[in-house]
Amino acid sequence: MSIEDVHQQVLDSSAILDEVFREIGTVIVGQDHILRRLIIGVLVNGHVLIEGVPGLAKTLIVSTLASVFDAENKRIQFTPDLLPADITGTLIYDQRSGDFKPKKGPIFSNFILADEINRAPSKVQSALLEAMQERQVTIGDHSYALPFPFFVMATQNPIEQEGTYPLPEAQVDRFLFKLKIGYPSLQEERLIIDRMVNDDEIRVNKVLSPTQLAEMQKVVKLIYMEDKLKDYILSLVHATRHPERFANISSLNGLIEYGASPRASIFMARAAKAHAYLDHRAYVIPDDIKAVAKDVLRHRVILSYEAEAEELTSDAIINRILDEIEVP
Repeated sequence: MSIEDVHQQVLDSSAILDEVFREIGTVIVGQDHILRRLIIGVLVNGHVLIEGVPGLAKTLIVSTLASVFDAENKRIQFTPDLLPADITGTLIYDQRSGDFKPKKGPIFSNFILADEINRAPSKVQSALLEAMQERQVTIGDHSYALPFPFFVMATQNPIEQEGTYPLPEAQVDRFLFKLKIGYPSLQEERLIIDRMVNDDEIRVNKVLSPTQLAEMQKVVKLIYMEDKLKDYILSLVHATRHPERFANISSLNGLIEYGASPRASIFMARAAKAHAYLDHRAYVIPDDIKAVAKDVLRHRVILSYEAEAEELTSDAIINRILDEIEVP
């Protein structure tokens, strides 16, 4: 297929995204960066981890996304006494038939909000993350496929850390993005008051069907990426592992304990294609990669004690890498 044919497919299928963002904007005020990243996650079958304080409309964002995509949504509040079966489901004894029948849990939905995922012990976290990776759940002796689309937005509260179970790096690595959600501006918060103070329900129109989404995902995969851009992605990822091999960032040596995994390279390439798709382009440019790189790498770059002593953050390290690695 020629680039012209792909370009036409991108234009035809991505045009509806403008309406998607308009519909979401009737409910959600601001948070454009977060919304674009969530749409990218849906387009590439990825999942997103969001860090932010309570009250920033995270639940509302997921329910609005589900409404626009004509899909179901569930909110799971993670607590220390939660069990894996509370998420995945369990077998219930049927007295009439004398058999055990599966009772599916809330994970069997399209859009999942895993609220305060670090509140639950590791066994419960693993149950969710296994479902995210395998897109199926085993109850008893049988495995059950999760519905399409299946998208998880997990949240963490950065303030209150008492009684939490931090996600291990191996599990955090399964998330496409780690995003930081901030407070709205003064003007945005005034608009929020105007919309929400009367508590009137704002109805969102269904814009996309799961069938249309599946077709969009196929088109995203067709978007062209030159080999030199793939090499650029590899340079960024390898710079987090061996900064001493790059002259401009050799001073970062000793500040990074562990660099990004190969999953980072895969996710960055997929996300860059979806970013180009949002801009109605059939090809990836360096700006697409730079736009998604920080969100892909943020939770995959583990800093050393020396970096923490200097009060450096992973964002600061990644910014330095993005500034110094040569762009093709």
